[in-house]
Amino acid sequence: MLYAIRNTIIQQPFSKVYGYISNPENLPKWANAFSSVKDGAALLETPQGQVPIKLKTLTDKDVGNVDWVMTFPDGSEGIAYSRVSPLSDDTMLYSFTLTPPPLPLEELEGVLSQQCSILEKELEELKIILEK
Repeated sequence: MLYAIRNTIIQQPFSKVYGYISNPENLPKWANAFSSVKDGAALLETPQGQVPIKLKTLTDKDVGNVDWVMTFPDGSEGIAYSRVSPLSDDTMLYSFTLTPPPLPLEELEGVLSQQCSILEKELEELKIILEK
């Protein structure tokens, strides 16, 4: 199976980084696929236009996990796993794994390659926001 996996180093304490990332309403500020998030629902930007999805945020502060389960109108799911790992008191490693979107196998390789590129830019944006 193919995955989009990226990470970044953020120079801030765990509480700031984890607190920001674990709040799903912050997603539209750094993850450009989301135009809005509220109360377990989101609008996802796709090449075909906006798609309303259900968004479930799963968190475990003790280990730094923040995962998202995205349920599409047809019932298919996409999952993104992420983790904030302390490297020191004020330096965090943020890692992000995006599982393949619900697409036919022949379309996945190009989509995941594109997602890796987008994810790199999003993590750069997240780093800028958090290090202000």
